[in-house]
Amino acid sequence: MSIESSILELGKKAKKASLEMKLCNNDQKNAALSNLIKSIEKNKDKILEANSIDLDNGKKKSLSKPLINRLTLTNKSIDSLIKSIQDIITIPDPIGLTLEEWDRPNGLKFRKVSTPLGVLGVIYESRPNVTVDASCLSIKSGNSIILRGGSDSFYSSKELVKNITQSFNAAGLPNFCVQMIDTPDREAVEYLLKLKDYVDVIIPRGGKGLIEKINSSSKIPVIKHLDGICHVYVDKEADIKIAKRVVFNSKMRRPEICGAAETLLIDESIKDQAMKILNPLKEVKCEIRGDNFIQSLDSDFKIAKEKDWSLEYLDKILSVKIVSGVEEAIDHINKYSSGHTESIITNNDKTFEKFYNRIDSAIILKNASTQFADGGEFGFGAEIGISTDKIHVRGPVGTKHLTTFKYV
Repeated sequence: MSIESSILELGKKAKKASLEMKLCNNDQKNAALSNLIKSIEKNKDKILEANSIDLDNGKKKSLSKPLINRLTLTNKSIDSLIKSIQDIITIPDPIGLTLEEWDRPNGLKFRKVSTPLGVLGVIYESRPNVTVDASCLSIKSGNSIILRGGSDSFYSSKELVKNITQSFNAAGLPNFCVQMIDTPDREAVEYLLKLKDYVDVIIPRGGKGLIEKINSSSKIPVIKHLDGICHVYVDKEADIKIAKRVVFNSKMRRPEICGAAETLLIDESIKDQAMKILNPLKEVKCEIRGDNFIQSLDSDFKIAKEKDWSLEYLDKILSVKIVSGVEEAIDHINKYSSGHTESIITNNDKTFEKFYNRIDSAIILKNASTQFADGGEFGFGAEIGISTDKIHVRGPVGTKHLTTFKYV
């Protein structure tokens, strides 16, 4: 069978499964998720073994360190996966909810009721954890899903899908509610993006290049997750102790994720405090690329080039700039941000109000790390991605965002 024919067959099966998923109740969906927890616990060694094949191949292909970090599964990360599934189980069923209801003078009674989107096509790069998160969020919200993981995570994803399929089928969920494109051939993505009669929405997770390519080629609506050029602005009325902790966590907790801070802006009124904020980063060998003042503070610091303000490093690198106040900080962020997440460190509520009113990003934080830009932290259990779109969904994409509605 040709690649085109096999992708078409996946689409037909997914469409049929999505109609059958409408009949599955919350208990049945939660039983499927509980089965998966047991299966992952039982087969942890096999999953790690498959991941080691991907890691060996990745090293042979000289994948960058951030990509290797995203690709790597450990006992700890598998425990985190299990915790995410447990959290998804506790989330109320988002399907069949009456969102609004009203009566009309002519006797008609209206209800607006939540329904599944239908069939999701999720395309992602070196992130085997997405295989589990996306599958669990999909069935919890009554959808079926076609997964297309990157070639870098092929064996990890294949092993995880094996666990997912067996667990979900054992709970009586429809056959083919979760399917994986079983080829690393790039042609498969092109055919998937044309299945507008069978797939309702495409959700890409990966680098800016991948997402722009998908968005320009897809015949199907796309929920975009663009790059995370996230900022932290330390205001003149900031608590420096809080600033030190928030800046460090924003950059270093997981430098390779989209919620990691890439640019730090410091108010010139407190520039004499800059090293107090930057020293903890230097101690863990985070590379600092700064303006002339920042570079003058330490011989290890480098001069930032114009392109640094619009780079998503996904690594232990931070660009730093002194700004004349909140107005310049806002202007800088609106010019260079990808619309993902921004944080301000301040004790002045009016300054914060100006910051969040004038910055057009999906998530605005006050005195908190940009790494809280996460579906689990928001209480969504997990996420398929962080949408930088404005239509349908914005920010972390959890179960309730994988729904639409109909009028009854």
